[in-house]
Amino acid sequence: MSVARTELKALWRLAVPIIAINLGTQLMSFVDAAMVGKYSDGALRAMTLAHVWIFGTSMLVMGIVLGMDPIVSQAHGARDGERVGRALQRGLVLAVLCGIPLGAAWGYTEEVLLWIYGLPFVPSSPDIAEVAALAQEYAYPQMYTAPLFLVFLAMRQYLQGRGILAPVLYVALIANVFNAIFDWVLIRGAWGLPEYGVFGAGLATGCTRVLFPILLWVAIVRGKHHVGAWVPWTRRALHPKGLWDIGRIGFPIGIQLSLEVWAFGACTLMSEMVGEAATNAHSAVLHMASITFMVPMGVSFAATTRIGNLIGEGRHARAQTTSWIAFGVGAGCMALAAAVFILGRDVLPTLILQEGSAEALVLAASILPIAAAFQVFDGLQVVGSGILRGMGNTRPAAVINLIGYWVIALPLAWWLAFEQGLGLQGVWWGLALALAIVAVGLILWVRGHGPAHMDPDHVLVESA
Repeated sequence: MSVARTELKALWRLAVPIIAINLGTQLMSFVDAAMVGKYSDGALRAMTLAHVWIFGTSMLVMGIVLGMDPIVSQAHGARDGERVGRALQRGLVLAVLCGIPLGAAWGYTEEVLLWIYGLPFVPSSPDIAEVAALAQEYAYPQMYTAPLFLVFLAMRQYLQGRGILAPVLYVALIANVFNAIFDWVLIRGAWGLPEYGVFGAGLATGCTRVLFPILLWVAIVRGKHHVGAWVPWTRRALHPKGLWDIGRIGFPIGIQLSLEVWAFGACTLMSEMVGEAATNAHSAVLHMASITFMVPMGVSFAATTRIGNLIGEGRHARAQTTSWIAFGVGAGCMALAAAVFILGRDVLPTLILQEGSAEALVLAASILPIAAAFQVFDGLQVVGSGILRGMGNTRPAAVINLIGYWVIALPLAWWLAFEQGLGLQGVWWGLALALAIVAVGLILWVRGHGPAHMDPDHVLVESA
């Protein structure tokens, strides 16, 4: 069997369960949006704006925890179980340390939205006080679960870097069932409970986030998945250098993810300036794109693990081959997603938006082909970021994201939307260009500086 076929099989073996896990995680957000959207357009708008703040702040600290990825995957490839276990402990410490201020930030959702809409260049919205209050209702029950959310992420990346994916998949499936039940009971009221509306959606998400780490911890212990890659807790887990080893890798990841999320947040704000119907259409299509995005994201995480393992084994040329295969798989999957967006543009928006929201439905159908246009680039850029994570070289992706989104794409989106009168379509053409620029930049970087160009004696981290 050729090297390419062998690596394709290895990549898919990792990617398929990760895709299922990611889809399961994202499905919770989709179910929230669908149930809230059917409940009230105003509630959906509030939840959309709350998501901007929640995810924007989450990405930075999530990136820090994701600094575990290359350490775990390369140490596993080198069969250094002690270093793997130490990386998990330090990831858990960072999860708690970062989760507390993250949850506190979510408690200021209302104040942040009111501040944004008070800026001189942002058109005032007559109902923004009501919308901001609803957004806070959605965020409030989630703020206490932020550390648990990051603890689950640390445990997930620990297993993922070792190629152990079944426990995370089972936990994601179980959590989805509970989330759907919680949504049904809490949003519209059931089993004698009152209708909590958007607060119920936030409470459902918070309850599910409590379940995630508990269920995964039980699965790890009962399945003995920690055997061979664990060390007893000592003060070394708190060693500043060890924590910094993860942080210095993870912080650029967090910056990269934050830049992307805040860019989409800026586009959400632009949609607000176009009108309420545009905001709801933007939200609906964004949730759909988030679902399809889970496929190349799964390939991205699989690439991180596989490339990290190969580098740990000293097989740098093979890691380069895997990089090109991962790019091809990510682009191919998103080409199929693009076809679905185009063919289903008149039907897909009805899954989220109310039937009476005629203007929003028309707008959503009009931007779905544009969303389809950037699907392939979206697949390429997220895979490229995964390759760099596997290498432990995370800064270039942050720089490329900064230039692609904030220097070029957002000014163009503003110009197209408001100066050229394209409205919401102009916003989405700007997003499409951003993804194209980032994708091309990452491909060129991997070509010139990928795994094949690394020092053969490279060791990412020495345990402190």
